[in-house]
Amino acid sequence: MSAEALVLRNVRFPGGGGSAGGSAAGSLDASGQALHDVQLRDGRISAITPAGQGARLGGADSLRADSLDAAGRFLIPGLWDHHVHFTQWVIAQRRLDLAATTSAAEVLQLVRGALAADPSLGQGSAEGAGSGVVGYGFRDGLWPDLPSLSSLDEATGSVPVGLISGDLHCMWLNSALQSRLGVSTDASGLLREADSFAVMDQLQDPAALTPEIYRQTAEAAARRGVVGIVDFENADNISQWPMRTAAGVDSLRVEVSVWPDRLQSALLSGISTGDVLDEQGLVTMGPLKVISDGSLNTRTAWCWDPYPELDLMHPHSCGMQTVPMDELREVMRQARDGGISAAIHAIGDRANSAVLDAFEALAMPGVIEHAQLLSWADIPRFARLGLTASVQPEHAMDDRDVADAYWAGRTDRAFPLDALTRAGVPLRLGSDAPVSALDPWVAIAAAVSRSRDGREPWHPEQRLDPATALAAATRGGTGGVSHQVSEGAVADLALVESDPLAGADPSGSGLREMGVSATLLGGRLTHDGIS
Repeated sequence: MSAEALVLRNVRFPGGGGSAGGSAAGSLDASGQALHDVQLRDGRISAITPAGQGARLGGADSLRADSLDAAGRFLIPGLWDHHVHFTQWVIAQRRLDLAATTSAAEVLQLVRGALAADPSLGQGSAEGAGSGVVGYGFRDGLWPDLPSLSSLDEATGSVPVGLISGDLHCMWLNSALQSRLGVSTDASGLLREADSFAVMDQLQDPAALTPEIYRQTAEAAARRGVVGIVDFENADNISQWPMRTAAGVDSLRVEVSVWPDRLQSALLSGISTGDVLDEQGLVTMGPLKVISDGSLNTRTAWCWDPYPELDLMHPHSCGMQTVPMDELREVMRQARDGGISAAIHAIGDRANSAVLDAFEALAMPGVIEHAQLLSWADIPRFARLGLTASVQPEHAMDDRDVADAYWAGRTDRAFPLDALTRAGVPLRLGSDAPVSALDPWVAIAAAVSRSRDGREPWHPEQRLDPATALAAATRGGTGGVSHQVSEGAVADLALVESDPLAGADPSGSGLREMGVSATLLGGRLTHDGIS
C-alpha cells in the first residue's frame, strides 16, 4: 500500500472515547461505540472523521488513497521500547537458552545436552572464540548450589563455554574459553561487571550478524506494534544503525546512545541529541549512556544497606560503583556542553541518590535508567530536577523473589512506579532486551498487574493504571493524552484487537497477549495482519 495516502476505516479509540483532536463523534458499531475514519498523508494523520462521512483528502486525491478496513479494531499510537540492547537481543535468541534453570546443576545438564546433540561444537577453531557453546539467561541469585570453575570444566572438557547471566552483568566461563580469551577467574569461574562486559564483546561473531538477521528481528518487533526503540548497545551505534537502515532494516525508528569511550568522537563530529543520522530519517542521536552500578541478581547494585549473607565471591557488601562519581560527573558535563543528553543506569538506592546528585550539580535534564530501588526522599527529586525514570516493569516480575531475599524490608520502595507517577515524574517503559522480551505489551501488563504466572500481585500499591502505562510505552498524543492519536501527529500507529484501557484482568494476561493487527511507521505498513 502507498505510504503517501491511506485511510484507516472503521477504527475505534481506546476507552470508548474520541481522539485527541478531530471529531469525537462518529457512526456507531453494533455495541454502540463510535467508529472513525483516520486519513494518513505524507507520513502524518491528516484528518479524523466520523466513519463513512466523507474524506478530507479531497477530489482526485481521495480516489488515489488506499484504504484499510479496521473493522472496529482499536487505534493507538505506535509503541516504543525505551531500553534495548538490540544486538544482544538478536544474538540471545540464537544462544543456548538458560532462562528456565534454577540451579547450577540444571545449567550444567543443559550444557552437556547441547554438546551431546551437536558434537561439532567441540571441534574448535583457530580463528577465535566463535566455536563452542555460548548460553544466556541464568539467574543465580537464589540457586541452592554455587557455580564453580571445576564443575563447569568437568561438564565441558576442552570445548570453550561461556554462559551469560540473564541480567548481562555476569558470566560463567570454563578454563578452555578463559585460555582462548586470555582472561582468568577465581574458583567460581565467574566474571562480573566490566570484566564480564569485555568478554561478552568477544563472543560475538560479526559475520553472523547480517542485515537480514537485524531486519527479521526488527520486523518481529513491528508485529507487536513497536515503531521505535532506544538502543543502548555498547557499540558504534552512530555509524552502524545508518548502515543498517540503508541495508533495509527500516521497520523501526531508532534513537542511538553513545558510551563514554566513544563520546569524544561523537562530540568532535558535532552530533547533538535529536540530530538525524540516516537518509531515511529513522535514526536519531540519543543520550550518553553510563552504568553507575551493577544489578540486583549479581548483587552488585549499589545500596545503602548491605546484602545479607554474602559469600567471599561478593566482596562488596553493599554492591559497587562501576564508575567513580567524579568521573561520572565529568563525562556528563562533557556531554551536556556538547549538546548530548544523558541516560544513567542506576539500580540500587545509593546509586540513584548519587546519580540524582550528579544531575543536580550539573543542572542537567536527562533520564535515570532502571531506578529500581529508591529512597523515599529521592522520589520527588526526580520531578524537581526535571528527570525521567526509564523503568522495566517486567524486571519486577523476574526479580521479586531475589528482591525479597536481598532487599528484605525495603521492597515497598522497589520498582515504585505509582509513587513516581504521583510525584509527577515522567515514566518511560522498556524491556532492557534481552533481559526481558522486546515486547512493550509485556512491560505494560507487568506495570498494570504487578503479577505473572498466576501469582499474587507483588506490592500491588505500586501498580499503574492502564492509561498511564500505555502512555509510558508510546511517544504519541498531545496535551498529555499520549495514549490517543491526534490530527497532525506523525502516523506511527498500531491497530490492536481489544481495548487496552477496558477492564484489564488482574493477571494482566489480556495485555500480555494483546493481538496486534497492523503497525504503521510514518503511514507505511510495517506489519499487516488484515489485508
